[in-house]
Amino acid sequence: MKASVLTRERFGFSARALPIAAPTVDAVMAEERAASFAKRSIKTSAKLAGLKLAVSMMDLTTLEGKDTPGKVAYLCRKALQLGDPKYGVPSCAAVCVYPNMVKYARKFLGGDSSVNVASVATGFPSGQYPLRTKLEEVRRVVADGANEVDMVIDRCAFLSGNHAKVFDEIAATKEACGPAHLKVILETGELVTYDNVRLASEIAMRAGADFIKTSTGKVNPAATMPVTLVMLEAIRDYFFATGVRIGMKPAGGIRNAKQALAYLVMVKETLGDDWLTPDLFRFGASTLVNDVLMQIAKTMDGNYQSGDYFSMP
Repeated sequence: MKASVLTRERFGFSARALPIAAPTVDAVMAEERAASFAKRSIKTSAKLAGLKLAVSMMDLTTLEGKDTPGKVAYLCRKALQLGDPKYGVPSCAAVCVYPNMVKYARKFLGGDSSVNVASVATGFPSGQYPLRTKLEEVRRVVADGANEVDMVIDRCAFLSGNHAKVFDEIAATKEACGPAHLKVILETGELVTYDNVRLASEIAMRAGADFIKTSTGKVNPAATMPVTLVMLEAIRDYFFATGVRIGMKPAGGIRNAKQALAYLVMVKETLGDDWLTPDLFRFGASTLVNDVLMQIAKTMDGNYQSGDYFSMP
């Protein structure tokens, strides 16, 4: 694959050619290895610990045109206290909302909450907005109280080979974020190939991403284990090259506790225990939370409860 040569100041490179290249991905190997993680058997106490860890890594999300302040308040309440205190379930990592809803989430959670406020931005989900508009949106959500920003890359620019534009927009967005963390959404379902996913991951990390994220949840396929593995391996290689830890967020398509545990196994075996924290790994899967809660109750009580006993996300 051809490298994109970008002249930027990043990690001590001062106005010099910075080649961004990515190795070719062995698709067969990636798919076979990803499938192997789903075959691991996790029992009893290890399973319970993994399920609770998965809860602590969830970004509860509502991204609908009918979102209201009341719905956002409900989501925040759920993120803070998911279930009966007897189960010892931790709070979620964040709530993710549209820009207009950020101020309501921040008002409900307050300034000292353990739950972060994340907002999609930069013309979500298409990314097809002028850069000035994208940056204004980012500054606004941060001013309204978001401490995490989920941006989408311009897939048109990437697929047209204009990788420098993608890099520049991510770098500009990172600057506009100020103190807020930046998650860069690749929308892997539109990138077509694993090689493209690997290259887009590399560009995003070098341009300033704190996290790389698979999907908006608006395009199929969303997160898959092979795509996530390709991105995790990019993070691993980037860490070996720079010493910088980048987070990972698979989003969309993860619907049950068994899948969530398989993702955690993949993270552990690819990146190690240091990444098994909400600071470096997240699930963007609101439909996942109730199945995880049901499995926690089953593990602790010895019997399943109906989904009716758990509030909807």
